[in-house]
Amino acid sequence: MGRLSSNKWIATVASIWIQCSCGTDTFSIYSSILKSSQGYDQSTLNTVSVFKDIGGNAGVLAGLLYSAVTVNNCSGFFGPWVVHVAGAIQSFLGYFFMWASVVGLIERPPVALMCLFMFLSNHSSAFFTTANVVTGLQNFPQSGGTIVGIMKGFLGISGAILIQVYGIFCKGKPSTFILMLALLPTFVSIVLMFFVRIHEANTVDDMKHLNGFPIIALMIATYLIIILNLENIFSLPSWAHIITFILLLLLLASPLGIAIKAQREAKDALAYHELPDGEGQVNALLDDKVLIDEEGMNLLQAICNLNFWLLFMAMVCGMGSGLAVINNFSQIGQSLNYTTVEVNNLVSLWSIWNFVGRIGAGYLSDYLLHTRGWTRPLLMAITLATMSVGHIVIASGFPGILYMGSILVAICYGSQWALMPTITSEIFGVRHMGTIFNTIGVACPVGSYIFSVRIIGYIYDMEAGGEGYSSCFGTHCFMLSLLIMASVALLGSLAAFALFFRTKRFYQLVVLKRLRQYALR
Repeated sequence: MGRLSSNKWIATVASIWIQCSCGTDTFSIYSSILKSSQGYDQSTLNTVSVFKDIGGNAGVLAGLLYSAVTVNNCSGFFGPWVVHVAGAIQSFLGYFFMWASVVGLIERPPVALMCLFMFLSNHSSAFFTTANVVTGLQNFPQSGGTIVGIMKGFLGISGAILIQVYGIFCKGKPSTFILMLALLPTFVSIVLMFFVRIHEANTVDDMKHLNGFPIIALMIATYLIIILNLENIFSLPSWAHIITFILLLLLLASPLGIAIKAQREAKDALAYHELPDGEGQVNALLDDKVLIDEEGMNLLQAICNLNFWLLFMAMVCGMGSGLAVINNFSQIGQSLNYTTVEVNNLVSLWSIWNFVGRIGAGYLSDYLLHTRGWTRPLLMAITLATMSVGHIVIASGFPGILYMGSILVAICYGSQWALMPTITSEIFGVRHMGTIFNTIGVACPVGSYIFSVRIIGYIYDMEAGGEGYSSCFGTHCFMLSLLIMASVALLGSLAAFALFFRTKRFYQLVVLKRLRQYALR
């Protein structure tokens, strides 16, 4: 394993496993017990959930730390592992104290302190993701959309994976699930963090093996959908749950086979091409490095650019409205008379379709850019317009329509997480992209706070109060809110279209030129 650890393929596998352990978008599993044990109303619960979104997306500190330990790291001692350590500490502290307050181990904390716990627990994922995404982009610069989609995709499906673990080992005990979130990501990241390293070597046939990771991810998603459908139809015994979990672990282990095969072929190719044209290869690398340096804006330079604010506005509208829906998913399901089991399955399905959007948008954007010259901002505009349609579908409130609407919103929401970091690296350069894309990521909690607390939470409490109850039932509870979300997503689509027209020539002159240089190596 020591020899395998010194290549970018094992680094990719380690990053994938860390992403799988994060358990994002599982707030709906434990939101009810958090609400009841702490005595929150819906607006207060939404306020706490906003700090979840702030922590998960405001990764500016993670970007700054990553740049500090990787840029000009002469000693070679520091690296992405430092960012993982910082994430692991925050993950444990945040979820542990949240669990302790829910089970009564400590006194009920003030809302502000619970917001801090929620912030820390989810801020850890920003550190994990920054280390894994930026390292992946530097290891596979010619396949930015695909590698970002892989990392963001496995992060998106991590919720469905951990919910399966929850169903086997602590079903019906959401407080235990919070404790699991405190322990599992911390353990996995500490064990694997030294495998995540930056490797400069690139090979022509990277995509052949890199495309194997999305295929495995889609297999995992399909498997999880089958298991969820079986659980809805049948009451599976304990031994069946254990067998399905073992099969899931085997699927999660399969990326290691791709890494081993890719490294073997890379060694063979290196041995064959090592002597001829060595000087030419070095010059090509230097030319490309100059090109990247010319685009390498820092954060202050990027903020002064209109493209930054167009991308930020698109993310406020797109990510903010999508996240506001998932934060209120449990209450939306309850208002439409869905059972607790159905709501939990919808949360798992949301995680899966969110993942499909991340994987699919990453791969599709690379394919369209390489073959047709279609830029990523155009794809972003199309997906945000489609998200608007999804909000309208959910707002209709027809029986069973929540499944269809959640698919549209989840796929389009997930697409933004694959497109935004890649667009950032292409427009502003990869040198400081960890800081820049995490700054743009602040748009997600900003939008979530405005739309979830000030719009959805306010309207929900108003509708419930009008009936004299703390809960609201019927399509009227969320219809107005979701129609507002549809309008907001459409506004985000217009911002993305503006970014597309502003950067169209830049993509032709700079981005596509760089991709052609990689293809000629």
